[in-house]
This record gives sequence, structure tokens and C-alpha cells, in this order.
Amino acid sequence: MARSLEYIRELVKQHRGSRVSYRSMNGRRKVEEREGVITEVYPSLFTLYVESQRSTVSFSYTDVLTKEVILELLPGHERLA
Repeated sequence: MARSLEYIRELVKQHRGSRVSYRSMNGRRKVEEREGVITEVYPSLFTLYVESQRSTVSFSYTDVLTKEVILELLPGHERLA
């Protein structure tokens, strides 16, 4: 199935409250890998609570579509994007 923004938005919405690991590409050779919980789902973005940082980060669905952010569900490691 082709990935679209609507498809990604629905997947994230279905897994609200789930624990995920994410890998975020932050510019040249900077990769951030952390675990968090999907807390909120909005029309243009979603938020994760990162326990290790005690903070919230947000990503757009476009980040997932373009693979700037890669999400994996824990513990089954089912890839969302």
C-alpha cells in the first residue's frame, strides 16, 4: 500500500498512547534516537513525550512520509514508516 499523509495520520492516531522508538534526522550527520509515548494527535502534527528528557517533541506527518523521522512500535517493533 502506498504511503500517504492520510495513511500515516491514521496509523499514528490508532497508536495514540503507545510506546514508540523514533529516529530523527537532524541535519548533517546528526541522528537522534529516543523512546517516547504518542501523547497527542493533531491534523498537521503529533507529539511524543520523551521520558529520558522529560519533555515533549513534535513531528509533522510529512517528516514521517519523507523519512526524516522513522517510528517503530515497542515491543513488537512494527514499523510505521
